[in-house]
Amino acid sequence: MFRVMFSLFYRWHIEGAENIPQSGGAVIAPNHIGFFDSTLTGSAVKRPVHFMAKKELFDIPVFGWIIKRTNAFPVKRGMQDIAAVRNAFSLLKNGRLLLIFPEGTRSENGRIGKARAGAGMMACNAQVPLIPVKIENTNMMLKFKQIKIKFGEPVYPPKDFVKNDYISLSKRVLDIISGM
Repeated sequence: MFRVMFSLFYRWHIEGAENIPQSGGAVIAPNHIGFFDSTLTGSAVKRPVHFMAKKELFDIPVFGWIIKRTNAFPVKRGMQDIAAVRNAFSLLKNGRLLLIFPEGTRSENGRIGKARAGAGMMACNAQVPLIPVKIENTNMMLKFKQIKIKFGEPVYPPKDFVKNDYISLSKRVLDIISGM
């Protein structure tokens, strides 16, 4: 349903989809500038994509019902949500795709924000690649501008890592997105 909507109304352009592994776990790591970034990115991928969404979204009538059916699962923001982290890690270890924004939250000004540890932590601990994704114009969806999605080449986490590598890896992915 979303693929059709994005194709018809936004003339979306997808590039680099061949960089998404055909099998096995991976972290899909897009920049975050618009409200529909996770749905848009998931619709551009041929395999099912799972993603965390802030718990408050699941409480919105109709919308909460919809996102539950798009492979979203709730995460409590502002605290360590061990259940959500375990769920995410389990998905990756079972060969699923997991979308995590390296910035952790949506950018207010449309520019790439500060790297957070989440995407790097998941990739390091599950030993799966991160796929950088540059998204353009989703913060202007009401103007019906063409939406562009570009998938970069996989970035592999170090085999031996420490906690400082989590943010470094997320920052590396954001730097790649900036250069795309």
